[in-house]
Formats: sequence, C-alpha cells, structure tokens
Amino acid sequence: MHNKFIQIEHVERAFSTQHGLYTAITDINLTIRRGEFVSIIGHSGCGKSTLLNLVAGLIPLTRGVLLCNGREITGPGPDRGVVFQNHSLLPWLSCFGNVYLAVERVFGAAEPRARLRERTEQALDLVGLKDAQHKYPHEISGGMKQRVGIARALSMQPTALLLDEPLGALDALTRSLLQDELMRIVAAQGCTVMMVTHDVDEAVLLSDRVVMMTNGPAATIGDILLVDLPRPRDRLALAEDPHYARLRGEVLKFLHHRHAQYAA
Repeated sequence: MHNKFIQIEHVERAFSTQHGLYTAITDINLTIRRGEFVSIIGHSGCGKSTLLNLVAGLIPLTRGVLLCNGREITGPGPDRGVVFQNHSLLPWLSCFGNVYLAVERVFGAAEPRARLRERTEQALDLVGLKDAQHKYPHEISGGMKQRVGIARALSMQPTALLLDEPLGALDALTRSLLQDELMRIVAAQGCTVMMVTHDVDEAVLLSDRVVMMTNGPAATIGDILLVDLPRPRDRLALAEDPHYARLRGEVLKFLHHRHAQYAA
C-alpha cells in the first residue's frame, strides 16, 4: 500500500449558475495508495459527491490534476467501478442481465460468451446473490438491489471502487450486514476504495483513513484521520474498544465544529 494510486492535486470544480460561478470544491490535494480504503465525510453541500464524480470521470474538473494508476482521468473507465446510493438497475433485466451487460461491455470483444456468463455468475456469487440471479429488480429488496450494483461494479474487475453512499438508503440492520460484506469483498479483491458517506461509524469501521471536508461553497479538505485499527475488524468487538471510541469522537468533533461555524 505504499504507492500512489489515485492522485488528486490542486483540484477545483466550479459550476455556472444563473447567479454566477459557484465553486463547489477548491484546492483538493489527496493521494490514495493502492489497496487503501478512504472515506470522504462532511456536511451536506461540502462537495463529497462532486469529488467522487470527478475521480469517476463523470464530470470534468475546472483546474488541477487527476490521475489513476499514473494515467490522467479524462472520462469514465472500467478501471473505476462506481456504485451510487440509487442502485440504477435496469428494471427490464434480471440481476444476471444487469451484471452481464457490464461484463459484456468490458470483456465482450475479447472473450467467448461462456466466459462472460462465468464472470457474471462469479460476481453475483461474491455478493451472495447466486440463488437470486434470475429475479428482476422489482422482486428483490433494497439491500439486494445494492448487492447487484456492487456485483456489477466488481464484475468489470476495477482497480478502484468508487462508492457514493451506497448503503445510505438502507435500514440499519441491512446496512450493517452489507458493511460487513463490503469489508469481506474488499479484502478478498484487494480493491482501492474511495467512499462518500454521512455515517461516522461506517467511515471509521471501514476505512484506513477518513477525509473530513470543510463546509461549502469552496469546500476543501479540513483534516484527515488515520484509522489505525487492525484488520479484520469486528463491529461488536470495536463497540467496546476505547481506541475506536476515540477515533469516532475525533470525526464527530470535527463535524460538530464545522456545523457550529456554519450556524454562526
């Protein structure tokens, strides 16, 4: 985990509005190492999703440099799998069909159909959905839909996984189960992960570092917390861990301080 994998250097993103130029984020500098799990946290409107969308190549930057594995990010690519809070599944395709579509797009020109099907089944198996692969989105729960979204992203064998509050709309129990699943999958795949979240416990539980954003407009990185908890992590054991409580408190203190500044 020593090398620079995602490099974000002096990045700024401004949007044209009817009231003039709105600078969402400015002077963002962050290096994410290969295999590292980094969470981005902050109050609403601090540009967390904007930053993730820039790394995903979904929107252009206004100024600065964005690199992934030494290459400039100029648009979306299969090296970066994206999972959104809204699962974005195609309702007329089964779970298998939704994942197969991504597999075919990435590997279809080079591999036979049997291998594409195998890749699809492996991805669904990885998220525990092998038995539900022929169901359609309207036939499965919200948590299962998010699993399909994660399977679809992983099926492309990305080197980076970009998660925009992927568990944000789920109930607490489903969310905690999928957090554990996510830890297991990331450990097995060795992905580099960048995740946007509002949830302090989620950020500390899953991450190697937590990047805390200042309030917008013109938001930037306010602080970065190193989460030096050993892996694998057990949420029940951590609930009694005083060091976990201290780390959680650091993030809460930062967010509370920023909220107080914003309110003032």
